[in-house]
Amino acid sequence: MPRIVVDYGKCEGLGMCEAMASDYFELDDDEQMHVLDENPPEADRGHVHAAVQACPVLALTLEG
Repeated sequence: MPRIVVDYGKCEGLGMCEAMASDYFELDDDEQMHVLDENPPEADRGHVHAAVQACPVLALTLEG
């Protein structure tokens, strides 16, 4: 099963991931990103992968 990994040192809270996959990513009021489900099902892998790839600061990876 794939797993979302976040490098919080790189994350700038730009929200591209949330815009593309709001079921898995959420920005709070302080623009801190939270992963809502770090283990998306295989059926959502393409959708989550696209959101990970959209991160302009390369703070996200999808392992597995």
